[in-house]
Amino acid sequence: MHIRSLGRRDYGAVEAAMREFTRSRTSDTPDEIWLVEHEPVFTLGVAGRDEHVLDAGDIPVLRTDRGGQVTYHGPGQVVAYPMIDLRRLHIYVKEYVYRLEQAVHDVLAEQGLTGHRVSGAPGVFVRLDDPAGHARYASNVADRFAGLAKVAALGVKVTNHRTYHGVALNVSMDLRPFARINPCGHPGLRSIDLATLGADAQWGAVADRLGARLATLLSP
Repeated sequence: MHIRSLGRRDYGAVEAAMREFTRSRTSDTPDEIWLVEHEPVFTLGVAGRDEHVLDAGDIPVLRTDRGGQVTYHGPGQVVAYPMIDLRRLHIYVKEYVYRLEQAVHDVLAEQGLTGHRVSGAPGVFVRLDDPAGHARYASNVADRFAGLAKVAALGVKVTNHRTYHGVALNVSMDLRPFARINPCGHPGLRSIDLATLGADAQWGAVADRLGARLATLLSP
């Protein structure tokens, strides 16, 4: 497993590089994890609906071939792109997504925070009233996101059992652009970062932790 820290890069260029890596790899190509910080951009998944972009302003909007709706990438966010051959792990996409989320849960736990899952909504959430509490979150029937904020978003692509795209963890960033969209297609969903939660907000340190956890969970 190779972990590559790419620094701050343009989203379009990195996406093109991921697609080329996936297209040209063979059964002998080692898996890789790319860690990157993007310039401001809104991205829409294959089924992404334009109406979920409320006011892009001066931030570009790009269509991608990942799953999911709309999300925001920007400085202060760690984006991890695992390029994994799922056949080596003998797992399917559902388990792969679970492991991506688990890596974020582990990073949060190292800093005394508790991540939560919401059925039907990939990603990692925290309770605003008790970010460190371990009580299981009971979804509200009327509003399954009541009392929660999203700290990490997922969007993946799998072709011929090989993955790209990945997971974005908010570390220390300007959160205002999230108000210009319906994050992941959910109107009113709040986004939060580690800095706001009082956790370690050093990009490099968080990137290293996330990369290490992903490598452990995604290695045969």
